[in-house]
Amino acid sequence: MAPTDKAPFTLRRETGTLAEGAAKLAGEIGSTGVEAVLAQANRLGTHKAASGAMGSMNPKPADWYAFDAKDQDTSDWYPQGLTCAEDSGSVGVPAFLVSWYFKPGPPRTERGIRVTFLSPKTLKYQHALLVEAKPDGSYAAIDIHAGGIACHGDLLLVADTTAGLRVFDLNHVLDLRTAQSDLGDPDLLGRHDGKFHAFGYRYVIPQTDSWRVAQRGAHFSFLSVDRSTSPHTLISGEYLEDSPNGRVARWDLELSDGVPRDAFVMGQKKIQGALSHGGAWYLSQAADGTTNGKLHVYADGKLTTRPYPIGPEDLTVQGGKLWSVTEFRNKRMVFGVAL
Repeated sequence: MAPTDKAPFTLRRETGTLAEGAAKLAGEIGSTGVEAVLAQANRLGTHKAASGAMGSMNPKPADWYAFDAKDQDTSDWYPQGLTCAEDSGSVGVPAFLVSWYFKPGPPRTERGIRVTFLSPKTLKYQHALLVEAKPDGSYAAIDIHAGGIACHGDLLLVADTTAGLRVFDLNHVLDLRTAQSDLGDPDLLGRHDGKFHAFGYRYVIPQTDSWRVAQRGAHFSFLSVDRSTSPHTLISGEYLEDSPNGRVARWDLELSDGVPRDAFVMGQKKIQGALSHGGAWYLSQAADGTTNGKLHVYADGKLTTRPYPIGPEDLTVQGGKLWSVTEFRNKRMVFGVAL
């Protein structure tokens, strides 16, 4: 973890008409919160399933939760980012949040990105579509990779690879069933003839704010939160396929001026998630759909490498464990290992 220039990661706030459009939608549709979404969640995960994701990992993770058969098998959606209720500090129940990006094959219409709310207590989970609010009271799909997410209070931050960060308000999860008798046309998105549509999703969350990278060149491939520091720290970094020169930057979590606290070169290629905690760095390294990844830990000036499942992504800390999510079909789970 070699120090490097932090200036390329400087962010500037660009709210534009996002807050206006989101407020208009909330006024017409009505808002609910994460606890209410989880209370009636329509999907059921499985505790300690999807063991194919383990590959040759030994010992296995301390705990894990698998998505249902439909979400395991789909080639349309791929999980990427992970955060949790502890990162938020405001969500009133234990929960994991997972971002997915849509990977359409012709002639499928782009559906953008979604977030999943998963309860580790009940195993119930619910998808919600993340959308870009428009000033006219409609909304559109967000075509990005969403490789990382992080919670801060009521806000969900989503990595936008070349642009910076998109911001969503978790107090304003919009339930289309409060505004109309059905969920509209499963092939339409937005407002059409006075009716709301979301590709058949019950919940949409409109973007409310944006932090854009001030100069081109820095990539935002993943996000995490270090709650072991005061003030708490936001972390973002770069995935590079063939180079160990990917960088990671850290900000005070409030992002008051968008200037990073520091930045480092990670020294490892194919890093899908990075998190600092308790003075140590944790790096999630991918391989491919059949090969185990690795967890690299920099602590006390030393590097150790630990076994990891196939397809590890973003990182978060909850309940004293380090958690990640795996992306490949029929190997999709949220899993936790000892810090």
